[in-house]
Amino acid sequence: MNPLKKLLGQTAVYGLSSILGRTLNYLLVPLYTWVFEEHPEEYGVVSQLYAFVAFLMILLTFGMETTYFRFIQDSDDKKRVFQNGFLTVLLLNVGFFLLLLGFNRNVADALLFSGHTEYIILMGAIVAIDAVSSLPLAKLRSEEKAKEFAIIQFSSIGVNIVLNLVLLYAFVDREDPVKGVFYILIANLVSSLVKPIMLRKDFTGIKLKLDIPLLRKMMVYAIPIVIAGFAGIINEVIDRIMLKQMLYDPANGFTAKMADAEIGIYSACYKLAMLVTILLQAYRYAAEPFFFNQMKNQDRNKLYIKLMNYFVAIVCLIFLAVSLNLDIFKFFISNETFWSGLPVVPVLLLANVFFGVYINQSIWYKLSNQTKYGAYISIMGAVLTIAINYLFIPEYGFRASAWATLIVYAFQMVVSYLWGQKHFPIKYNLRKFFLYLGLSILIYFVSTWIPYGDHSVIRFALNNGMIILFVYIVMSVEGVKLSALRRK
Repeated sequence: MNPLKKLLGQTAVYGLSSILGRTLNYLLVPLYTWVFEEHPEEYGVVSQLYAFVAFLMILLTFGMETTYFRFIQDSDDKKRVFQNGFLTVLLLNVGFFLLLLGFNRNVADALLFSGHTEYIILMGAIVAIDAVSSLPLAKLRSEEKAKEFAIIQFSSIGVNIVLNLVLLYAFVDREDPVKGVFYILIANLVSSLVKPIMLRKDFTGIKLKLDIPLLRKMMVYAIPIVIAGFAGIINEVIDRIMLKQMLYDPANGFTAKMADAEIGIYSACYKLAMLVTILLQAYRYAAEPFFFNQMKNQDRNKLYIKLMNYFVAIVCLIFLAVSLNLDIFKFFISNETFWSGLPVVPVLLLANVFFGVYINQSIWYKLSNQTKYGAYISIMGAVLTIAINYLFIPEYGFRASAWATLIVYAFQMVVSYLWGQKHFPIKYNLRKFFLYLGLSILIYFVSTWIPYGDHSVIRFALNNGMIILFVYIVMSVEGVKLSALRRK
């Protein structure tokens, strides 16, 4: 079977679960903004808690997914590799959760959630369960059991949707929705438990014995990935944390609730940039094991180059589709109070385009066992992210955070490309990259310059006409003919 078609098929299956998961975010944004209509600060609390979840997931999975994919390529005993990775993650998470139970009050105070230790305990339980489930799910991906993987994800997502709807509609008072945060976490906890229950056969066959020599080798490979992942997640979510810490200024009348409200507005609008990350998540689930499986293919670089061409074209198309139709997409946010953050959406969409290209490139240091470069790139990005946010949040608020995301992802993309060409050359087609990216940015600015006024129908027609033009140019460059598509 053509490897590109195989990857496309697996991406489609993974994409269903990923798209449904991200669609959950879309479906819940109107619900959350409705429930928290008069209290956007409560939605800000939810966003901050999930920012911490993202940090902890990087630490508590300890890079074992990628490490597992890499080590089974050279091992005749894949079960031993899996067992080593799984036990490492399990022991790490048991220790973490016990520690959190002992110091939950201190953690709540440090994060400015005093009086809500239940948030901290629930957050810790969600992270621990998801982290422990991650390696069995990675095992399904490595065995190309995409359908089984998707069923488990669908089940977890379905439970989350149902519980959110029932708990928020039936048990939360919109005049005082503080309990809404608690119920959102409960829904997530129960839905997370679905995964280990459905994966129980992978848990029952585990022997509580570590292969120490193998573990040392896996750790050497994994530690740079953890550092890179942790630094990388700083780029993704540190803005939500820094916004509160830096905007909170009771001496000048800026309370914690006001800071939470700003984060709530920013986070709601951030969801509109998620269409690019939907594709990224689906693609990453399928692409990472695919790239490793192509290690011995003499034509692998040709595959990587072709994939990059298609990938850039698709993410640029999504950037245009959302940015030029923001007047429609904004209605996913049911409360107009949150619309003040809409100007940052195109910035965040373009940032995610750069991030997607960087992720696609990052295979060079994973295939060449030079994961330290991934750590270097992510650390530089993290330092830059913190610096930009620190310097500009006091004056520009969440707008500074959006531009920091764009600048950092562009920087990482360029650095990764330059180092990759030196250590593991893949001759990407830069002409196509700049054509697709430049054309999409040009179309966006042309749209913003046209004085549409109140003529929304004309705006819709012209904007989407330009999107169709972009698709036609891409298809022409790639040699794709409509007649050929119809025959397929």
